[in-house]
Amino acid sequence: MDLLEVGKIVNTHGLRGDVKVVTWTDYPEDFEDIEYVYIKKKSDYERLDISNIKYQKGNLIVKFAQIKDINEAERYKNSVLYAERDMLGELPEGVHYIADLIGLDVVTEDGEKIGVIADVFNTGSSDIYDVKREGKKNMLLPVIDDVVLNIDIEAKKVTVHILDGLEDL
Repeated sequence: MDLLEVGKIVNTHGLRGDVKVVTWTDYPEDFEDIEYVYIKKKSDYERLDISNIKYQKGNLIVKFAQIKDINEAERYKNSVLYAERDMLGELPEGVHYIADLIGLDVVTEDGEKIGVIADVFNTGSSDIYDVKREGKKNMLLPVIDDVVLNIDIEAKKVTVHILDGLEDL
């Protein structure tokens, strides 16, 4: 099973077992294509079937078939939700899952290795790659066309152009 993190249950909603979910997808409506999700229970995964979705202020109110009331819903608070990659459909050209980017080598256009992508942050205007460098503090690279020249998932590398001043960040 190829699972990706798609959100998190952050609270209960009402008495019937609905839960409030913060989505980690670019578009909350992606959840409408997902029939079920998994949550991690110790070393195994528990499947939760989605029976209803409502939108509320950028979050989702989700009814899972297995959760009958608020008492059961309480036990799922702070659970990360995982979906099968196949359910999420094809990504547009040039768009990548964060899970696929973490661990990729970051190299300059001259082939010099800078480091490895440790995390990806969204600042609203653009994403930021947190690049772990050996013996130095992490470098933060904005994901803009002038900096990120090529992303090659198969070759496990991202080619970048370091703008003046970025190497000090």
